[in-house]
Amino acid sequence: MRKGIALGAALLVMIVLAAVSVSVGTVSVPFRDIGVSLLDENSPAYFIVHQIRLPRVLVGILAGFGLAVAGVILQSIVRNPLASPDVIGITKGAGLAAAAVIFLFPKAPGYIIPAAAFAGAVGAFFILMLLSRRLTLSPASLALVGVAMGAVLQAGTQYLIVTHPTNINMALLWLAGSLWSRGWNEVISLLPWIVLLLPLAWGSYAKLNVFQLGDESSISLGLNILRERFWLLLLAVALAGISVSAVGAIGFIGLIAPHMARSIVGGRHQWLIPLAALIGADLMLLGDCLGRIIIIPREVPVGIMTAIIGAPYFVYLLRKEHARKLR
Repeated sequence: MRKGIALGAALLVMIVLAAVSVSVGTVSVPFRDIGVSLLDENSPAYFIVHQIRLPRVLVGILAGFGLAVAGVILQSIVRNPLASPDVIGITKGAGLAAAAVIFLFPKAPGYIIPAAAFAGAVGAFFILMLLSRRLTLSPASLALVGVAMGAVLQAGTQYLIVTHPTNINMALLWLAGSLWSRGWNEVISLLPWIVLLLPLAWGSYAKLNVFQLGDESSISLGLNILRERFWLLLLAVALAGISVSAVGAIGFIGLIAPHMARSIVGGRHQWLIPLAALIGADLMLLGDCLGRIIIIPREVPVGIMTAIIGAPYFVYLLRKEHARKLR
């Protein structure tokens, strides 16, 4: 009962935040006019709502789903609450590939950047697999190799920024993570992937539950841990890669959303995955709303706002965990 209420509450919050996100901005749209603006092409706010804010909201929701569920899978497989697409280098790989396109091919079409980001995320994954396979793909080796690889990829991105200052504003905006200028093209590119991959992730909840028991227990229950770990990691990378390709290098949602969901419904993944997805979308929309109104008419990138929102909660979790160990 409690778990169902939590899911309903998170869904309601997402709907409310979506309505607020459509309403607020440099030009505000009253709530009572949103429905008319969506349906009536002659409405004064039709273009703002239908062509700018609605696709922006949908991209935020879909990317929030993808990043949060990717974080759940990674934390479960690595058995480390600090694991996320950003921490193990997946987001860093996407960032380096996107920065390379921005700096080295400044006249490339706009769709090349998200394609390069997705390729960078997948490339980082296979490098991680290549390096970790020698260490039997253990959770500890995945985490350590991922952190080291992420540091190298981040250094590559910083090198490009230092040596190519001409397009630095565009690169920094992408690396911070933003929903600015996101439109229906991004919705169309995200939607089929999220619709396909989220059910696959939820359908793997039994395997993820078994992974929490440890490698020895998983093997004794008949789970081929090397094969399943590889495919689940690939699923997480696909979710994170397609999300990052649409909204930029936002890493904090994949770290915090699973924690928040786990504190409410526990570690059963049949509940944890959908609640984390909704919380990820809530954080994305909340960060975007605040980023648009905090210094009107300018915008604070959503990646910065989600970090500001999530950091105090993360500090609270660390203090709570420290207090628990002292008992």
